[in-house]
Amino acid sequence: MLLRRILFAPITLLLGMALKLRHALYDSGVFRRTRPTVPTIAIGNLALGGTGKTPLLELVLRVLEGVHPVATLSRGYGREGTDIHEVKATDSAALSGDEPVQVKRHFPDARVFVGADRVAAIVEIQRALPDVRAVVLDDALQHRALDAGLNILLTTWQRPYCDDALVPAGRLRDLRDRAAAAQAVVVTKCPALPDLPTQQRWRHRLGLRSDQHLFFAGIAYDRPTRISTGAGQFTHEPLKASDLAANHALLVTGIADPALLLAHVSGLVRSVSHASFPDHHAFSAGDMEDLAGRMAKFAAGPRMLITTEKDAVRLMPLLSGGPWDTVPVVVVGMQAVILNEPERFADLIRHHVAPHPAHR
Repeated sequence: MLLRRILFAPITLLLGMALKLRHALYDSGVFRRTRPTVPTIAIGNLALGGTGKTPLLELVLRVLEGVHPVATLSRGYGREGTDIHEVKATDSAALSGDEPVQVKRHFPDARVFVGADRVAAIVEIQRALPDVRAVVLDDALQHRALDAGLNILLTTWQRPYCDDALVPAGRLRDLRDRAAAAQAVVVTKCPALPDLPTQQRWRHRLGLRSDQHLFFAGIAYDRPTRISTGAGQFTHEPLKASDLAANHALLVTGIADPALLLAHVSGLVRSVSHASFPDHHAFSAGDMEDLAGRMAKFAAGPRMLITTEKDAVRLMPLLSGGPWDTVPVVVVGMQAVILNEPERFADLIRHHVAPHPAHR
């Protein structure tokens, strides 16, 4: 890690200078920023990915259950095009992105939108939903043209931004001091609730002000379900532990950090062979042929394919016909859980969405 930082120091220096100039132009008012009149909650990070933004967005939607209408907005990473449109549960990943489709399937009452231009997209959301109560944005911290009302910054327990460096020396895509723009910081993927002295050490490590909230979040895995498609709809069949324990599993992931999921699945089945792809990987027919060959060879006895919910959005259209017709496809969902003071986190969200002035 040290050698990498030394080798790439000139590039990271230039990137850091460019980012400082960009932020200075926004902070000084040379570049315009827009504060929407609707309450906005921006969930973001400083790293390239894998901090758990979508599970945190879904947690915010659960907190806002009963508040209608609520909209979400993201770029829709991996989709074809940058247009603004509303996502349907039957959309493909190519049309709307895997994570927005996943969110729509989880929260059918939420209005899910995608659009590269966040400011223009919120204008469109307000035109389509004049009475919208809140817009929750995924991955919006770097969109300086948008002045969100509440910024929630995520960083992982395993690799906090305070120990990282700008790309290509590290995994940060923005300056560490941008954390000052967040009203709340959430340390995700925690193995357990840290004790109070450890929480205070984290606050010091992250360089937080006294007025910035600090939360710690863990992962709760859902009960695995066997999925199938028919008439464009997903059907789910919850599985018993014994159903899983009798099988060997080919775990297929296209996520940034599959380590925790691999460890979890390893405890559910007889054995695991892991096929790891880049985050948001667009699976091809060739990939499926390779996976089918691997599935046929990696273990004797009953076998199943296990994947994540967002990977299933991209995989399922390719899992019809041929050898996959007889292979059970199982999805393991996950939820983010606030470990320290969950009610304080919920109150922060609810109070922000309550009567809310357009400008502060």
